Parts: sequence; structure tokens; C-alpha cells
Amino acid sequence: MITAISLGWGVQSFTMVAMSALGELPPVDVAIHADTRHERSDTYRFAARWSGWLEDRGVRIVTVSNPQPNSGLTGPQTDIPAFTFNGKTNGQLRRQCTGSWKIEPMRRWLQANRNGDQVEQWIGISTDEFQRIRTSDVKYITNRYPLIEMRMSRRDCVRWLVRQGLDVPPKSACVFCPYHNWREWHEIYVSGNGDWEKAIGVDKAIRKARPPFDLFVHLARIPLEQVDLRTPEEKGQLSLWQDECTGVCGV
Repeated sequence: MITAISLGWGVQSFTMVAMSALGELPPVDVAIHADTRHERSDTYRFAARWSGWLEDRGVRIVTVSNPQPNSGLTGPQTDIPAFTFNGKTNGQLRRQCTGSWKIEPMRRWLQANRNGDQVEQWIGISTDEFQRIRTSDVKYITNRYPLIEMRMSRRDCVRWLVRQGLDVPPKSACVFCPYHNWREWHEIYVSGNGDWEKAIGVDKAIRKARPPFDLFVHLARIPLEQVDLRTPEEKGQLSLWQDECTGVCGV
């Protein structure tokens, strides 16, 4: 049996792999990071800082990627769940990027290295997103959800990381992910690290990929650079809370 962690470098998966490194979870054979090549800059910085710490504590980290990083991004077969508009009707494309950019590269690596053994794959889903639990659709992989077993929510993961003196990672997601909520878009907008410009570039590139529909990365279905991401305070308003759309991408 091979034990593999799906390492997305988000809060839940980093908590899980850090627990293994510190002995609060059993050792694993490998932690596999499926790099989409489109993650936020903060995620890559976090991974660079903490990879050595994990490896010093016996965690083997392997990074895999789709051999064609822009495949399924801006062409007519775009895999991202872009929002659609044809002048009358709103819609959204089916999300295929997770399969193409994450699941398939991980499975290619596992098939090439498992030597016929079964694989127990640990996935960082917490109690507040239990609806994402799935049974593996391939016979040689059994999915396991240690955070669910320990009844840990995302907030519990953050508290555990803080108690251990570890950094809390940023949310893991592609810079142009249509599932970003207002806060995530705002963070990218003010980041000043090039992520915002990359998201705008993808938004423009997909616009005419699926005629007769125009495609957009933002729910507003207008060009991303036209979306008003100012805070209510920046608009001169008094705000007591923020309304947000919800998403289910990234661990």
C-alpha cells in the first residue's frame, strides 16, 4: 500500500501534511503537488518556504504538472468554468480544469510509481465542506479524509497551525478562477505582484472562445478590469458586512 497526500498548499492540505511531519498523523510515502502553473504568487512563495521544512521531517514532496500548461485554458475547449453571456442568457461552462490540471497528472505519477500496489490517497477536505467527499472512481485508489475523521473544520486547521507556530497558507486557487469570491478577487486586485494582470489577460483571451457566447472569469459577466472591487469604505460608504459569492475550489 502506498500512502499519498494530495498537497494543494492550501490550509487543509498543509495542515494534513504538517501533522504527518510532526507525528500527529502517520507517515506518508509521498505528498504530491499538482501544479496548475497558474496558482497565485503567494501560494508559490509559501510552498518555497515550507517545502524544505517538510522534507527535513521526512515528507517526500513531488510536483507534477500537465505537460501542456496552457492546454484547456484559452482555446475553444477551455476547461475553466467561465461565465457565459450571449446578450440574453446567462450560463456557466462545466469545470474540467481540476481533472485536466490536477487529477490526471497525479494519477499518471501514481501509475508510474506504484509498482502494482494499491494507493491510499489522503485528501484535505474538512468538516465544513463534507459535501465534497467522493469515492475514488479508479480501482487502485482509495480516498481517505483524515480531517473528516478528526472532525476538524477549516477554522480548526488554522488554530492547529497557529498553535504549532506554523504559517497559515493563503487559499490555493488559480489567479483567474471563476469561483473567487469578492474578498479573493480584491486580494488579487491589490496584490501588486502581477496576478491581477495575469487574470485580466486570461479573461480577455477567453472572451470569444465559444461563440455565440462571450466568456468571462467574473460572475458580473463584464471584462474583469471593469469590475468595481473597491471596498465600501473606499467608495465612501459605511459597511458592516460584505456579501460574497461562494466557491468550492481548492484545498
